Amino acid sequence: MANETLARRYATAVFSLASEQHVVERIGSDLVAIRSAIDADANTAEFFVSPVIARSDKERLLLATFQGRVHEIALHTLLLLVRKRREALLREVVEQYERLEQRSRGAEPLTVTTAQALSTEELQAMVKRLEAIYRKTFDVTVKHDASLIGGVRITMGDRRIDGSVAGRLEALSRELFAQN
Repeated sequence: MANETLARRYATAVFSLASEQHVVERIGSDLVAIRSAIDADANTAEFFVSPVIARSDKERLLLATFQGRVHEIALHTLLLLVRKRREALLREVVEQYERLEQRSRGAEPLTVTTAQALSTEELQAMVKRLEAIYRKTFDVTVKHDASLIGGVRITMGDRRIDGSVAGRLEALSRELFAQN
């Protein structure tokens, strides 16, 4: 919880700077790219969070790697985390920034989990209908889970709509055991 609060403070400051310069989306994509690059290799991730490695060495390597490839705000966010020995917060800072970016666009996260892949048309029709019903815009994430057997499970924030075969079987099982 403390890390989440601290990460939110960093993300809010970065988001404020990005908003002032009208580069909110660019900073968001650059932060995601930085996080992905660092997480892509176990040795790189270990190097990044290691307290034994001098901050100056980390800064020099990060500048050589990312300078000119990402926006200055994203790069300086990364360097600030290193200078403050808060490297482990990077993942949470990026997540908090993404939430702020989503909120600024008026969008909410929507996760569609299916047993089998939906066609683009089916997915778009489902999302369009949900946007009309709830009068919201959604950022859609699609997941596949064969254990659902069939159907779809939709998660919108803390609301869950389970139209999967597995969900119905589970509900039926609970109902049968509740009667005994």
